[in-house]
Amino acid sequence: MMLRRELEYFFGAIRFFTRLPVPAWVGHSAEALNRSARYFPAVGLIVGGIGALVYLAAGLIWPQPVAVLLSMAATLYATGAFHEDGLADTVDGLGGGWDKARILEIMKDSRVGSYGVVAMVLALLGKFTLLSALDGALVPFALLAGHALSRFCATVLLATMDYVREDLQSKAKPLATRLSGGGMVVALAFALLAVAFLPPAKALAGCALAALATVWLAAKFRRWMGGYTGDCLGATQQVSEIVFYLGLLASWPP
Repeated sequence: MMLRRELEYFFGAIRFFTRLPVPAWVGHSAEALNRSARYFPAVGLIVGGIGALVYLAAGLIWPQPVAVLLSMAATLYATGAFHEDGLADTVDGLGGGWDKARILEIMKDSRVGSYGVVAMVLALLGKFTLLSALDGALVPFALLAGHALSRFCATVLLATMDYVREDLQSKAKPLATRLSGGGMVVALAFALLAVAFLPPAKALAGCALAALATVWLAAKFRRWMGGYTGDCLGATQQVSEIVFYLGLLASWPP
């Protein structure tokens, strides 16, 4: 019974964060969705795995940059650009708003402004450039780790900050209850599992930059909004993923 319940939470996370199909028996409730947040990094493993498989298959017949591009397209399709949309809305809000109410109003607008467009272009171009510059043999493991760890970084916001939207119909509202310590341990385990396949020094550098980016974003969200929204989770995932790849590429002077 417990295993079935955990599987339901796991599949619930897949249904919420991706476009991938889940078994018909998986139910839906606010409580189950809240508990599914512990599997956010596990979803990252699946999405990163899809990207890694496409990269490996494409790499058999095309150069590395083309394989990277196709792997990115596959992960975007799998998630429906869910987190990229959050990044765009967050940057639009913080770039164009002057107080909490205005920032939240802009973030809720379905239209994408100039700040958001620039942020999405830089994010996609950044991931393409960084992954193309990596040792080709490391790219599949980088994709697994980057997608899993960055989703753990977003989960940290769920565990440590307050949800600020008063709109009870908000899509992320069921996730807004703070995770328990046990839930965070489960999330961390999936993130560490993904990072373990990388060379320790590179993994440490990537994790350090991702942690710094998460702390910086959390401070910014707390200062301007008093907490986070669902869009903030997407922005945190995107930024921490990019700086994680940046850490993997870091070359320290002798």
